[in-house]
Amino acid sequence: MDDRFGKESDGVVNNATHGLDRTDLAEVLTRGRLDIEGRLAGASNATLYCTASLGGVDITCVYKPVAGERPLWDFPDLTLGRREVATWWVSEAMTQIAGADVAGPVPLTVWRDEGPFGAGSCQLWVDIDESTDLVDVVAPDEIPTGWRAVLRALGDDGAPLVLVHADVAPLRRMALLDIVTNNSDRKGGHIIAGIDGQVYGIDHGLCFNVDDKLRTVLWGWAGEGLTDLEQQMLSELAAQMGAGALRDSLEEHLSQDEIAVTIERIQRVLEEDALTHPTEGWPAIPWPAF
Repeated sequence: MDDRFGKESDGVVNNATHGLDRTDLAEVLTRGRLDIEGRLAGASNATLYCTASLGGVDITCVYKPVAGERPLWDFPDLTLGRREVATWWVSEAMTQIAGADVAGPVPLTVWRDEGPFGAGSCQLWVDIDESTDLVDVVAPDEIPTGWRAVLRALGDDGAPLVLVHADVAPLRRMALLDIVTNNSDRKGGHIIAGIDGQVYGIDHGLCFNVDDKLRTVLWGWAGEGLTDLEQQMLSELAAQMGAGALRDSLEEHLSQDEIAVTIERIQRVLEEDALTHPTEGWPAIPWPAF
């Protein structure tokens, strides 16, 4: 049984998208009947594993009702699901700019006005390749070849340990997405290697704060210059967030100030021509890191 589940789950983890394109998948996730199969263990807010059914098609997904959100001191109440959907829109825009051969780092995520527990976000389920690690904590002499070291610390027994992550293009794209969205909670457990060979990021409720709150385990490229493709993605993304379809979509989920600050953040990264360094006065690594 997948260890993301709590005791209330039957452990069904297989997802079949039936060859549907993104538009049809979004229709099933948005309008389909949701049957709750279980809950995900360890989540701070209500996070439910469900089957969405419409027109004879069944798709597994994760439903996060607004009614299950716990208040936070530094984010407006009842907005976390909206931020999940806004992050998908930004991820999808960056993917479209980069080209069809570049997979997006966020699974399809939609907003539902109705559900078993009311309105909330609904995200396509990703089946995990349990044999692939992308983030780890190892002894200094056990760092995998080519991996990036992020943090050195001491374990409970006083032995030295290193937080590391793989040096692969999909993770770097995820790191860039986190910079853009100001992700305050990129834990190692929020990075998934799918059985389809793609790398995905999940849990984006703590994004788009107007204050700098970037907190992530993906600091391995901090300070490195932007590639030509990254410059293109950011430049076009800022333009699309200023006006047009992407702007309209984001306005359904974020405040005007949050969108404006996000555009300013993108422009700052472009001016610095480098991936962001940790911000002083704010923890750089989420706790726990996984």
